Amino acid sequence: MTSGSARLAAAALLALGWAQAAHCVPQPARVEAKSNSFVAVGVVTADRMVIHLSRALDNAPVHDAAVKVTIRALSLTAVAQTDGSYEVKSAELTASGPAVVAFLVTRAGETEKLVGTLDAPAVTKKVTDSGQARQLMWWVLNFAVCIGFLLLYSRRRKAAAARGED
Repeated sequence: MTSGSARLAAAALLALGWAQAAHCVPQPARVEAKSNSFVAVGVVTADRMVIHLSRALDNAPVHDAAVKVTIRALSLTAVAQTDGSYEVKSAELTASGPAVVAFLVTRAGETEKLVGTLDAPAVTKKVTDSGQARQLMWWVLNFAVCIGFLLLYSRRRKAAAARGED
């Protein structure tokens, strides 16, 4: 195998690996809940939910509240983070399918309940965009065959020129 064809094969394998890796990235789930005073937006990645709490009136962030999250009959206390968000961790967040999420916000002695639906993507083994990977592989193979043909043609012309047959 020549160095040019070795490079081509390596590039094809790299492109195929990149296409397969793109299918393995999980998408975060999102829940939004509103009340008269607050808006809570939760983003779930794996077993962690990051909650951004703001006032409904002016969308100003709320940093001084106590937040409890209820999901699938499990009550979790959110921990305030240094960036102003709140965070909960639980294995229940990794379950697939929709779930009702209730945020119980206590601030300055007043408590409000915000309810939303978490639309967690269903966990499946099926790759939804496998056609894209297949098409990418098709193009890589097409280019490999064309480059191989051009290399072979170039070698034959050089050999014929060296023999004086051109």
